Amino acid sequence: MRNGLVLFTSDRGITPAELAVAAEERGFDTIYVPEHTHIPVRRDAAHPTGGETLPDDRYTRTLDPWISLATCAAVTSRIRLSTAVALPVESDPITLAKQIATLDHLSGGRVTIGAGFGWNTDELEDHHVPPAKRRTVLREYVEAMRSLWTEEEASYAGEFVSFGKSWAYPKPVQPHIPLVIGAGGGPKTFEWIARTADGWMTTPVEKDISGKADALREAWSAADRAGAPEIHVLIAMRPSPEDLASWAEAGATDLIWGVPDKSRDEVLVYLDKLAGRIGLTG
Repeated sequence: MRNGLVLFTSDRGITPAELAVAAEERGFDTIYVPEHTHIPVRRDAAHPTGGETLPDDRYTRTLDPWISLATCAAVTSRIRLSTAVALPVESDPITLAKQIATLDHLSGGRVTIGAGFGWNTDELEDHHVPPAKRRTVLREYVEAMRSLWTEEEASYAGEFVSFGKSWAYPKPVQPHIPLVIGAGGGPKTFEWIARTADGWMTTPVEKDISGKADALREAWSAADRAGAPEIHVLIAMRPSPEDLASWAEAGATDLIWGVPDKSRDEVLVYLDKLAGRIGLTG
């Protein structure tokens, strides 16, 4: 299993670029950053944990994910650049396709997209995304961006995205940029992944990951997909050796370890302990 780090970025503490350098030096495989464009003060949407209030004020302070990852790309050479999770439907798809393709081009092909459907429906509505259609909107965005990334004269015609034949460069270095969906595991999500994405990222409150991994593979097979889906396990508490063994047996490809947005020195101490505990070497 690969080991990644997720930094809930904010305008405080260690910067994404500082973390990326330290992570690469210690043998971690991926750095992940989140996305929220803004948080409406008046909010009807409940947080995924079920709380009426946000569990952390960093939701209101997150940095732009693609700019953050670009700073990471500039100071590293190996570590993959990902999101946990980005909200593509809150951007213009043509512009977003350009940003992601540029990042993949300049980083030498290191981008993985971790995307969500968007739990904060109030936030989505400010971007004129109908919450009931957010899965459809995301599918159209993904299909449209893939057209821009792979076709000489790209075009797309959908309910929410539409453009005529267009030239769009640069193309990504990767022939196919991996897309992993971070959402609660269930039949609807797994059908969406099997049809459109490359894998699943668990939520912090996920239960029975092994059983859900089996259900995802069943959906994958039903969709006649070759190979196997990626499974990224977002670690919400310190796992036991039994947890790690269970996830490996369930086919997990990636583990995502959280990093506090504390000072650089404090985070480096944390990373040294974590790297030692999970057996990484630089």
